[in-house]
Amino acid sequence: MEVRNGDFTGALRRFKKKVALEGVLQEYRDKQEYTKPSLKRKKAKAAGRARHLKTLRERNKELGF
Repeated sequence: MEVRNGDFTGALRRFKKKVALEGVLQEYRDKQEYTKPSLKRKKAKAAGRARHLKTLRERNKELGF
């Protein structure tokens, strides 16, 4: 990453965005410790349920419920 005109904060922001999109930090966190496949499935299912409930809440809010 190149810093242009001394704009370090902009370069840092672009770097963080690239790292987040590539999933580097998430991969690092996943490799920190071993998680059993059953726990991975359980966590993924809970995340999916949370996303679904969030969309339901937003939809109900739009409709005025």
